[in-house]
Amino acid sequence: VQLQASGGGLVQAGGSLRLSCAASGRALGNSVMGWYRQAPGKQRELVATITGGGSTNYADSVKGRFTISRQNAKSTVHLQMNSLKVEDTAVYYCNMVKGGSYWGKGTLVTVSS
Repeated sequence: VQLQASGGGLVQAGGSLRLSCAASGRALGNSVMGWYRQAPGKQRELVATITGGGSTNYADSVKGRFTISRQNAKSTVHLQMNSLKVEDTAVYYCNMVKGGSYWGKGTLVTVSS
């Protein structure tokens, strides 16, 4: 399984970004897909997850601002991030749980004040 995250970049506080994760080597199927992030000097933390049935879970810090979605037919998962804050600055990682846990290389999101 290969997961390729994209869509990171530099944005001003209050702005928006949309991250995408493309999976290859295994269909999404009923996998649990997630986005995690790791800020400098901090541990990796959960941002959002989505099950094969579409149930979602969000970290309290992003509720109401971020939306996770999936397109099984395209083997992609998205994270729409609105009202970005400086504290959202981190490397964002895509994760798939299906018979194991798989990680992609991260994409850097930098939010400036």
